[in-house]
Amino acid sequence: MSKGKKEIQAIRYSSKKLHLPMPLSPLESEENPWKILESETKLKTPWVEVTLHKVLNPAGKEGVYGVTSFKNLAIGILPIDEEENTYLVGQYRFPMDKYSWEIPEGGGPLHLPPLESAQRELKEETGIEADNWELIQQMELSNSATDEVAFIYLATRLHYGESAPEENEQIKVIKIPFAELYERVKSAEITDSLTVAAVLKYRILQLERSLHP
Repeated sequence: MSKGKKEIQAIRYSSKKLHLPMPLSPLESEENPWKILESETKLKTPWVEVTLHKVLNPAGKEGVYGVTSFKNLAIGILPIDEEENTYLVGQYRFPMDKYSWEIPEGGGPLHLPPLESAQRELKEETGIEADNWELIQQMELSNSATDEVAFIYLATRLHYGESAPEENEQIKVIKIPFAELYERVKSAEITDSLTVAAVLKYRILQLERSLHP
């Protein structure tokens, strides 16, 4: 990775529409069948809050439902250079008790635009800045148990500088051809959810743009 830092140019944000055969109307939705009788916060940390709800379920029976609320947005960035290479971050993931290779990702404060958090995360973890940013995917990560939402960005026209990871992060950064990363996702060697979603979505965009240049 080059250490020569170039001054970043004005950010250009784009959101290109997919090529669909016809306009899609919204899918049907229904009213909420759950009724909350009582709620109690069971755990609160700087990152999450766990609430236990006493509820009437859709069958009208009493029950309990635990919800984990995240205090940050999940942010993922897929940086792609002019040769179709990308960059992965390696770190040990405590909840899974294993080492994980992932796209640059992290948490973004709820009160900030997700793009601003994506730019910060990419710079902190890899030292990379980008001129072009495109929001390519939004996700609900586990909507049966948590309200966490994710935003995934494609970053292009890259510039390289020094990284500045947080003090509790022990990470490595590698450069890898996107085609190789795609194969590693297909084989389930790489399983991080934001990485899988980013890679598959970018591959779809590659195919669509080859059909609709």
